[in-house]
Amino acid sequence: MIELGNYNELEVLRDTSVGLFLGSKTGVEILLPNKYIPKDTEIGDMLNVFCYLDYEERPIAATLTPTVIRHKFGFLQVVEVNNIGAFMDWGLEKHLLVPFSEQREKMKEGQWYVVRCYLDDISFRLVASNKLDKFLSNDELKVREREEVEILFTRMTDLGWEVIINHLHKGLVYHNEIFKSVAVGDVSKGFIKNIRPDNKIDVSLQPLGEKILEPAANKIFERLMAHGGFLPLHDKSDPQQIKKELQMSKKTFKKGIGTLYRERKIEIQEDGIRML
Repeated sequence: MIELGNYNELEVLRDTSVGLFLGSKTGVEILLPNKYIPKDTEIGDMLNVFCYLDYEERPIAATLTPTVIRHKFGFLQVVEVNNIGAFMDWGLEKHLLVPFSEQREKMKEGQWYVVRCYLDDISFRLVASNKLDKFLSNDELKVREREEVEILFTRMTDLGWEVIINHLHKGLVYHNEIFKSVAVGDVSKGFIKNIRPDNKIDVSLQPLGEKILEPAANKIFERLMAHGGFLPLHDKSDPQQIKKELQMSKKTFKKGIGTLYRERKIEIQEDGIRML
C-alpha cells in the first residue's frame, strides 16, 4: 500500500520515457517523473519519496520535501484565493487546498495560518483545514507529566499561549512562564508540567525539577564568559531584568547560580556574580 500525503519507501521497478515506476510490497505502482529522479538511481534501488496527487488527480511520487504531511499540523502561507478556496504553498508544485468550509475565518492571500493536512473522505484529495480543534482531543492522553514534547504555538489568550502537543493534544503555556519571543507557527520543545483532572494540560518551555539546573547553570556561565566574567545580576535583582538578560525566571536563575556557587565556579557579590 502507498500512503498519499506521506513518505513511502519504494523500490525502483522499471524505467520509462516519462520516469521511473516505483512499487510497494503490495504490488501498487506509482510514477516518479524524470525531473525528480536522483542521479545514479538504478533498478532495484529503494527510494524514500513523498506521494501525492498531481494536477490531474493522479498519484505521483516526488523527491521534494513538503512543509507539512498528512495527519500533521504546519504553518503555511496562502498564495491564491479563488472561488474554490485558499491555496497554500507547502513546498510542492501543486498547492494545498483549504476549502471555504474548512476555514475558521476567510483566509487572505499572503497571510500565514496553522493548518492540518488530511485526506478528504469524499473526494480522496489531500486538503487542509485551519479548524484545528476538530483534529485535537484530550480525552485519551498519550503524554505524561514531565515528558518532553513538541509544541506548536497557535493562539495567544489572556492566560497564555495555546499550543498543539505532538500533533495530538491541546495545551497552554502561561504568559509568566515564557521568557523568549514567540509567535503563531513557532515550533518548540516543551515539557508537560501539569495534567489537570479535566485533562487540560499545562506546558513549560523549560525542563522541570532537577533537570532545569544544568541548562540554567550552563546558560548563565556562558553569558558570564561572553561578558568578561561578570554579570550585574544577583538574587536580589529585578525579575524583569533577569528575564531580559537571560530569558529565564528569577527562580530558575537562583537555582542556576546556586549550582555554579556549589561547584565553585562563581562568587556572589553585592553588585552581581563573578567567575572564579
